[in-house]
Amino acid sequence: MTTEYDRHPVKQGFAAGTTFAAAILLLTVSILTVLQGISAISKDALFVAGPEYIYKFDLTTWGWIVTIVGVLGALIAIGMFSGAVWARVGAIVIAALSIIANFLWLPYYPWWSVLVIAIDIVVIWAVASWRTD
Repeated sequence: MTTEYDRHPVKQGFAAGTTFAAAILLLTVSILTVLQGISAISKDALFVAGPEYIYKFDLTTWGWIVTIVGVLGALIAIGMFSGAVWARVGAIVIAALSIIANFLWLPYYPWWSVLVIAIDIVVIWAVASWRTD
């Protein structure tokens, strides 16, 4: 149920603008994620893991996971520019998967992972709060 506050023009304008900004951020982060994944796949020695974690996996495996999430994110971001409903739903799903993947990526790139998690939270908020009616 939407309230009068949810339909307020200023809030909706901000959410719509933030959604397009989120599409740009999602596209940018996705491209960087693909490059990061390719780097992890091709040169395992580039990344140095910190302390041992319970969910330790092979770096090449993480590289493939990150690359696939990045490609899907880029495709969804392109769809978001048209305002497609599937792209909005996909953006929330891929941002949630990105949060999980970057949480698991913390041993390799802690500051980058925290930054991407924060951006993914903004993407989820913007897409979820924008009403197209």
